[in-house]
Amino acid sequence: MSAGGSPRRLGRLVVAVPYLWLALFFLAPFAIVLRMAFSQAATALPPYTPHWEGFAQLGDFLSQLDLSNFSLLGDDPLYWQSYLYSLRLAAMTTLVALAIGYPLAYAMASAPARWRGVLLVLVILPFWTSFLIRVYAWIGILRPEGLLDAALGLLGLEGEPLRLLNTETAVLIGMVYSYLPFMVLPLFATLEKLDRGLLEAAADLGATPLTAFFTVTLPLSLPGILAGSALVFVPAVGEFVIPDLLGGPDTVMIGKVLWSEFFSNRDWPLASAVAVVLLVVLVLPLVLLQRARLKRELAA
Repeated sequence: MSAGGSPRRLGRLVVAVPYLWLALFFLAPFAIVLRMAFSQAATALPPYTPHWEGFAQLGDFLSQLDLSNFSLLGDDPLYWQSYLYSLRLAAMTTLVALAIGYPLAYAMASAPARWRGVLLVLVILPFWTSFLIRVYAWIGILRPEGLLDAALGLLGLEGEPLRLLNTETAVLIGMVYSYLPFMVLPLFATLEKLDRGLLEAAADLGATPLTAFFTVTLPLSLPGILAGSALVFVPAVGEFVIPDLLGGPDTVMIGKVLWSEFFSNRDWPLASAVAVVLLVVLVLPLVLLQRARLKRELAA
């Protein structure tokens, strides 16, 4: 055996471990959910009847593929409207988080080096508290005559009690608050590595600070913007806890529909179809975005 054989084997093993992890904890569960999506609901345990039990029957199943669960998603307005509403609210959450997170990340990256660690800890500090407790805290803040009304009263802005709780605004506030660190961290990582000499060169060439920002800083921070937007948008689409606690009857996101189908209606096949379509809706744009990014890097 050659001397380089052992390092090559070790390198292949290191590469294989992430693929094995994905196969066990992503592909295998997805295959189970996909199998349930093509099943029929039943009063049994588990509450569904699969169309095939093994690979021997897979050919028969493919010859008479049953898409009834997926067709129902397009026929019933509840489902496709929930998808559209979730996408819209997730997009709004991403835009607001970007509008707040970019200046925050820029200020952190521009701060003296001795303060950056402290500011970074302050950003991730909410993660040290339970997510559920933080969402519950917003109920006390947003409810009528809650902490927000009390603060406005102290400022002399007394009036009718704010009725933000159980509204879309409350859900948006809760989602922006919860996912803001996911926007700030990749932006900070990108902006911190920015070569300040480029800004000095732009200033020497007569560019104003605003012009230098739009021609130098913003384009170079685009990878952080895309990463932060993906980290906020993807979990926001399928969010369940925040709309359930802060939202009302009109804030029906797809995560809440998915939970209801699984646990209230016990229609696992239909719920699995909802999950599969949601996964495709989220993964397909990310794959196309990744391919576009690779093409741009190769062209450069």
